Amino acid sequence: MMYNIYMVCIAAFIILILVGVVVAFLSIFNRDLGRKYLKVLKKSWHCFTRRISFRKCDTSFSEDVKTTLLKKVVIKKPKLVKPLSVALEVGSILIVVITVWSLIEGAKAGLALWTLGTCNVNQPANCALGSEICSLEETNLNWFEEWGEIFKNIPDRLKNWSAEDYFVEPMPSLNKAENPSTTALDIFDPGCPVCMQSYKNQLKNQNFLNKHKIYLMIYPIKLSDGNYKYQNSGIIAKYFNALTLLSKETETASKNPYKDLDAELINRIFTEEDQDGVNYQSAFNNNYSKETAEKTIKDWLGEWGLSADEVKRVTDYANGEEVKSRMAKIAEVVENEIKPKGIPTLIYDGKKHLGLYK
Repeated sequence: MMYNIYMVCIAAFIILILVGVVVAFLSIFNRDLGRKYLKVLKKSWHCFTRRISFRKCDTSFSEDVKTTLLKKVVIKKPKLVKPLSVALEVGSILIVVITVWSLIEGAKAGLALWTLGTCNVNQPANCALGSEICSLEETNLNWFEEWGEIFKNIPDRLKNWSAEDYFVEPMPSLNKAENPSTTALDIFDPGCPVCMQSYKNQLKNQNFLNKHKIYLMIYPIKLSDGNYKYQNSGIIAKYFNALTLLSKETETASKNPYKDLDAELINRIFTEEDQDGVNYQSAFNNNYSKETAEKTIKDWLGEWGLSADEVKRVTDYANGEEVKSRMAKIAEVVENEIKPKGIPTLIYDGKKHLGLYK
């Protein structure tokens, strides 16, 4: 019985804390109410602090609570006093348990947000507190495994991140900052709407563009069945990497027809619209078959000045082993070294930043 009395004491304190905001507002109009509430809260605090420090507790406050709640029942229906008293004690236990559980869950969500950039370990995109992201394939970790994932990532949160450590050479860049103070690495999926918005936000921030040389790493999200999350991301990634490799291969030639076309490809997909006024990312994701997607990219290459032979060379590279190997290496770096819970992921200023660049 003494244990239950203590639970009534703790539960009453929790309830008083919760109603404190309302009372504080009402006290603006009725100061007597505020004074009475403060008096009760002080008594509750005394009982609460003694109980949580495992000291003998003055039970008068708990008894006062029970007497206040049951005094009318004693007079009108005395037979109900005992079952209602039991119900009050059970309710107090539930309030304490729910509060403790809520605090634990809140702490878990806060730690996950700090270490992983999302408060939802299994479904990162469903966290309203974190940045907007396109999550990688959702996991099915149990409650204890979620804690393990959080603690496992604490060292990553504390370490100094350097973009250059994760380069898969050659690396294409978004901008041509003349005297950048540092480098940045932008990991993205061309089909991810958040990646598109993050890209646009970077272009709007001239200070960011001037401070950082931003390198692009394309990572099309794959699902467990082997398909891409966004149906044509794999095709875009192949042509992007083919252009990067060909630009590097011909950089010492008197003419480099492939120079900067990798960045131009992404820029068009993220910032331009087709003849029907549909953003190209949306068109690639929802309207284009694989054949249409590939033909569209080839048409752009011709529009940007490549000859038919040069377009064929890009296509051969895109479907060749070198690009396949490069994409596998990028996937290995992203999944096993950077280990984001979603993308876009940016590395700059010594930190790994998950989600939308704002």
